[in-house]
Formats: sequence, C-alpha cells, structure tokens
Amino acid sequence: MDTINERCAGLDVHKDSIVACVRTTDEQGGRRQVTATFNTTTSALLALHDWLERQHVTTIGMESTGVYWKPVYYLLEDTFDCWLLNARHMHNVPGRKTDVADAAWIAQLVEHGLVRPSFVPPREIRELRNYTRYRKAQIAERSREVQRLQKALEDAGIKLASVATDVMGVSGRAMIEAIIDGTDDPVILADLAKGRLRKKIPALREALEGRVRQSHRLLMRAMLNHIEFLEDGIERLSAEIETLTAPLLAQVELLDTIPGVNRRSAEVILAEIGTDMSRFPSANHLASWSGMCPGNNESAGKRFSGKTRKGSKWLRACLTESAEAAARTKGTYFAAQYARIKSRRGHKKAIVAVAHSILIIAYHILKDGQPYNELGADYFAQRRSTDAYRTRLVHQLERLGYDVTIAPRAA
Repeated sequence: MDTINERCAGLDVHKDSIVACVRTTDEQGGRRQVTATFNTTTSALLALHDWLERQHVTTIGMESTGVYWKPVYYLLEDTFDCWLLNARHMHNVPGRKTDVADAAWIAQLVEHGLVRPSFVPPREIRELRNYTRYRKAQIAERSREVQRLQKALEDAGIKLASVATDVMGVSGRAMIEAIIDGTDDPVILADLAKGRLRKKIPALREALEGRVRQSHRLLMRAMLNHIEFLEDGIERLSAEIETLTAPLLAQVELLDTIPGVNRRSAEVILAEIGTDMSRFPSANHLASWSGMCPGNNESAGKRFSGKTRKGSKWLRACLTESAEAAARTKGTYFAAQYARIKSRRGHKKAIVAVAHSILIIAYHILKDGQPYNELGADYFAQRRSTDAYRTRLVHQLERLGYDVTIAPRAA
C-alpha cells in the first residue's frame, strides 16, 4: 500500500490522557513506530507538541471524541497539519482494542491516506460559532421559561394567551407585572392593553378574571426575572456577534438577500460553514457534509431509505427555520418549490428540500460574491413542455367525465 504521509502521528484522545503513535521512515527504508502517553493539561500538551516536533512529524490525525479533541487541536494546528477524523470512519481490528492499538491504527490510516479530515473552520469563525450556538441555546431557554410562565397563568385561571398573540409583548408584560404586584381587577388589567390589542378589551376583561394566589405571584416573579436575565444575555451576545461579523458585513448582506434568511440566520450560516467555499469542492459536497440532502443507500440495483445523514444540528435548525419562512413568501421560487413537493411528498420533505436549496444558493453567493437572483413563482411552469402539460390536463378532465374542447385565447 502506498505511503501518502511519510512522517505522521495518530492521537487517541481521552479526557485525562492522550496516547500518541508516530510512524516515520527508519535507516533501512522501513517504517519505524514510536508510542508515548501524555496528560491533557496545558503543560502536558506543550510537552506533546515539543515531542512531535522532535520526531519531525508533519501530519497528525485524531479522533473527534466529544469536546476533548478541541484543546489538543487548537494547540497543534499552527505547527502541524492536523486532521480531525470522523469516529464512524475509524474501525479498529476486532480483538485488539487498546489505547495504544487505537493510536497506531489512526497513524496507519493517516499514513496511507485512508481517511479524510473533517472540516474545522479557522479560529475567527470558531469564535463566532461559539457565540451563535450559545445565543441559540439561550433563546431556546427563554422560550421554555415563557412556556412555564404561561402554565402558571393557566393554573391561576388567567387566559391571556387565548386573546393576546404574544404574552410577552408590551401589553402582556404590563398585565403580568400588574398581576404580580397584586392587581386582580380585570377591568384595570385590560385597560393596560396598547395598540391593536385595545380592540380586544372586552375579551381581555373576561380572560383576565382568575383566581391568583400568592404562590402564583411568587412563581411568576421568579420566572419573569429569569426571562429578563436571559434577554439581557441574548442582547449582549448579539452585540458581540455583530462586532465579530463587522469584517464579514458584505457576506451577511448578500445572504440576507435570500428569501427567508434574515441577519441572524445569515450570522449562523457563516458561523457554521465559514466564508471560504474552496474548502468544499462543490455545492453538493457542502450539502452532503451538512446532512441536508438525501442519503445514498443502494445495493444490488435496489434503492433503500434515502434518509438524510447526520450533520450540524445548529445549521440544520437554522436552514429549517429559514425554509419555513421562505415557503410562506408569496410569488417566489421557494414558495413554488414548497407547494410542488408538498403535494407529492408532504410538508417535512418539502421543507428539507427548500432548506437544501437555500444552502446551495448560499454556497454560490459566498463563492461568487453575487446577490440572490429570484427565479419567480412561475419557474417550474415555464420549464414544462406546454403541449405535454396541456394534454395531461385534458386527459385528467376527461377521466372525470367531461368533454373538453380547447382553443387558443385571442390576443
């Protein structure tokens, strides 16, 4: 078997230890193997770095084990060519499962080029990714806390959610604050409504009549304080993300031209796939890496389940939310694509298809530096053969029992 990397190393990374195996060429032209074990503290990682340098290693492969690979990768990436390897691609020989054997197996796979490194974005994009992912987690936690507050209102007999669309809007929050402070009169509470909600004052008076106890007020105060704390944290994170994306403002604005993609979604897309599209040979490779395309599962001429593979859950959630919004936009290509697929395959598959299209478009926008070009809602209709489409419609009406006569419309 050909040797692709002459001086390589394999690292078997654990929480408290790292087993390193180095494979190099000896004096007789054969392959020499050296193994050592290190701790995972920063000083031990620096010792690992120096030891690999003394071995004149050029390429390092390591398995993506939880989060334990990150400090190792970040410390070594500036000096060596680091390969982060998918754990599913690393199958050791049965019956020889030890840390030393794992490290040697990784080194051999890297030596012969039998594995491909995973995509790891540069440091600036990784920092942006940490912020966007944590902001998403905080937004989800805020949503859960709002749901707990709604449950507390329901427990007290307050049906505010049945009248107001947003319980945590300006009017809803003022009413909740008044309830917590001890106001029980539904007339006074309903009069706190603002804007269009004032048209619903009679319904609000009925919905705000409940049996609020002191325990409800105590719980709702704690929940409301937690919601405000989370909102402050989300605002600080958004401000920091805006600072980090200032050099990428052009790319953010280009992605913002895609229907369904707003600034926050554009920030997440950049944080997950980066700005350098040369890391992906084509748009199809990006879709495959992200798990936003049908899977290949064929054997003996038979196609089995085309279920999508696992990818970045953060990117998938962002693209799905954008696809939901794009499918509701009127007069656009995405709305036509969604309607066309939904009629045959259902809502979920249609949304994934629209999300796939958004990702493909984002790839070309970032690669070419050009804004989104809307194809129009009639794109699929224009692609049809007019004669064949007309004949099919006539046959459908005839099968329903109609005599059909068609004539071209006068100009």
